[in-house]
Amino acid sequence: QVQLVESGGGLVQAGGSLRLSCAASGRIYSINSMRWYRQAPGNERELVAQITSGGNINYEDSVKGRFTISRDNAKNTVYLQMNSLRPEDTAVYTCNADITTGYSSTYQWTSAYWGQGTQVTVSS
Repeated sequence: QVQLVESGGGLVQAGGSLRLSCAASGRIYSINSMRWYRQAPGNERELVAQITSGGNINYEDSVKGRFTISRDNAKNTVYLQMNSLRPEDTAVYTCNADITTGYSSTYQWTSAYWGQGTQVTVSS
């Protein structure tokens, strides 16, 4: 019932910028950590950035100083501002979130959810 939808990908020249968005909808009690992953053809999926519900942030070393992750809790949305893009940033970017969808007096239902991904292509 929970759905994550990414947007904002596209084609840019090296040195350009893009801003990705990922909005969660559905039966949501709370959202814990939100993350951005990326995967290029032939490569493993890698974690790009993470932001916790408390605002703690972590970045992959290669994007530090260039990318900024943020979230709007009122909109259940996480963003990834990408500046100074390089060809090696080309990949499908996918958001991920740990979401609690229900609870009782003794139990919580919390699972990881994934979006469909959005293509980012950086040309030389």
